[in-house]
Amino acid sequence: MSTSIEKLYHIYLEHPFVQTDTRKLCAGELFFALKGANFNGNLFAAEALERGAIAVIVDEDTPFQDDRIIRTNNVLETLQELAGYHRRQFKIPFLAITGSNGKTTTKELIHAVLSSRFKTYTTEGNLNNHIGIPLTLLKIRKDAEIAVVEMGANHQQEIAGYCRYVQPTHGLINNIGKAHLEGFGGIEGVKKGKGELYDNLRNSGGCIFINSDLDYLEDMSRGIEKRYRYGTGDADIIGSILSNQPFLTVQIKQPESVGTIHTHLVGDYNLPNVLAAVAVGTYFNVPAEKIREALEAYTPSNSRSQLIHWNSNEIILDAYNANPSSMKAAIQNFVHYPGRNKILMLGAMAELGDESIAEHRQLVELIGQIKWSEVVLVGGDFGNIDHPYMYFPDSDLAAQWFEKQHMKDSTILIKGSRSGKMEKIIRSCLLS
Repeated sequence: MSTSIEKLYHIYLEHPFVQTDTRKLCAGELFFALKGANFNGNLFAAEALERGAIAVIVDEDTPFQDDRIIRTNNVLETLQELAGYHRRQFKIPFLAITGSNGKTTTKELIHAVLSSRFKTYTTEGNLNNHIGIPLTLLKIRKDAEIAVVEMGANHQQEIAGYCRYVQPTHGLINNIGKAHLEGFGGIEGVKKGKGELYDNLRNSGGCIFINSDLDYLEDMSRGIEKRYRYGTGDADIIGSILSNQPFLTVQIKQPESVGTIHTHLVGDYNLPNVLAAVAVGTYFNVPAEKIREALEAYTPSNSRSQLIHWNSNEIILDAYNANPSSMKAAIQNFVHYPGRNKILMLGAMAELGDESIAEHRQLVELIGQIKWSEVVLVGGDFGNIDHPYMYFPDSDLAAQWFEKQHMKDSTILIKGSRSGKMEKIIRSCLLS
């Protein structure tokens, strides 16, 4: 049968659980039969019904009849339309976050702060794409007081598309860096693509949280009247680094009531992320003490600047994402990080297009300016340029080498793009 979004929404309200994977499907959930280049959810419609799906949304004819089958022209578009319809039922702040580096950490910190006072819903993990964002919206319940939605993008018009159904009231672009250059067509394309969030808020009269230390954000946000600034000077929220040995300690100078924040974050590049969370919390009247407590309680996970103690070694595991901007920041931070026998283990950077070889070469030149105990490069275009360092085609081979070294009293930075799975290098060691 076919149905309208309004009728589908009534089904959703009675059974507000959405699934796109039959392996995770529970009885009473709605199953959306998404399809892509390598999968077709329509083929699993019968299995979804056997598992007790309350409704199965498909966009291909099924070889059987069942009243629970809902036929639509495009399952993905229907999922997004349903998410947009659900979002429009709320009259609460919706804060959208995007950027090139650190947006997930920023989102997590903001969520920690807001949750100390409000019933806050947010993106789980990095479900920040055309499927993850509508699923995030459909997990928001009636008790919501604030929603925080992370938006990832690798090409233009992607953020604009998300905004059509997220309808953000507030927005934050944490930075613009050399990420997804292949899809965006260069750094100016990244600015234009990420700036689509500003375009939406400019047109809707929304409010932005802006890092006043980044002049290009000021240029990109011209015409947006409602703004709340954070940075190291000349801002509504002002802060600076007290120390970074090993964890980042931040002094909030304005408002003074927040005071000193002792985080569990590694790297001075996390200062803007902390200040963003303080700014959002202060703007929404979260008490200063709750802001400080929330940020001090937050511990990073999922290979994002995790500090791991293993035998007599310290490992900074930052294997969730990598691009030229974040690589440079991580290496420069590691130079000043306290520790002996410093070892770099870097995975290749993905989605850089025609600039990939040049960017990997520049990174090797940066590495060469510093004396390291060891440098190991893994995968991708590190294998297509000349360098004097140890090289492995993939993280599995690098892991085999690592296991044989029996390292002691070393400080190790492991960083790379998600596709490189650099966390594999230490997995067996940590389990042993």
